[in-house]
Amino acid sequence: MGQLEQKVAIVTGADSGIGRAIALRFAQEGATVVVNYAHAHDKAEQVRQMIEQKHGKVLVIQADVSQYQQVMGLVQQTVEHYQRVDIMVNNAGMEIHSPFLDETEAHFDRVMGVDLKGAFFGAQAAAREMVKRKTSGRIINISSVHEDLPMPGNAPYCCAKGGMRMLTRTICLELAPYNITVNNIGPGAVHTPIDADVEADPEKMGALLKEIPLGRMAQPEEVAGLALYLASDAAAYVTGATFFIDGGLMRNTAGL
Repeated sequence: MGQLEQKVAIVTGADSGIGRAIALRFAQEGATVVVNYAHAHDKAEQVRQMIEQKHGKVLVIQADVSQYQQVMGLVQQTVEHYQRVDIMVNNAGMEIHSPFLDETEAHFDRVMGVDLKGAFFGAQAAAREMVKRKTSGRIINISSVHEDLPMPGNAPYCCAKGGMRMLTRTICLELAPYNITVNNIGPGAVHTPIDADVEADPEKMGALLKEIPLGRMAQPEEVAGLALYLASDAAAYVTGATFFIDGGLMRNTAGL
């Protein structure tokens, strides 16, 4: 028996990177997984095939989580198909690097829309269904070390992740009476498409690895293992917390 048998889990941005690893791991543990994607239909279909090859249960739903009606529709379609939602993983995320002085409103709105607004209303829509059905649900937000650690040249992303930190801390209190837990995972550098530009530049990559005490990037599967713990019965008493998974990055003060 898998740890998530009989559970229905939505994973936003599950077509690649951390979201994909979480979707595959949850399916492996017996969950019915809703693979959400915004644009990359082919990649989402690949994830579906990988899950089905191992006799897992999966549904693919397109939705841009920055659009209120679409994120609501994502949860609605899930409930229409499966009559419930037990686990909501708000993973969809993006960043657009730019110096603060050059930042544009369009870039700010795009990053905040996907990274914070999407998580806010994804959590709300899922929680409403959980409350309605008296489900002891799990909301897991994929945040970042940058909910706490500044990153010059990436201010909107840092604002969004800082907002996600306080979203989690606030709504965990409101949802606790319904036995719904809310937690964040804060990855550091992970071997995913979002960090491909760094990996492609030997100088940047070398500088990054010097900052990480364990001397390597994380694999998406390692983050998925932590998500599995938070989604499982083992984490029933854990709420309002951020779990950093960063190889020691946040504790490192390189020059001291």
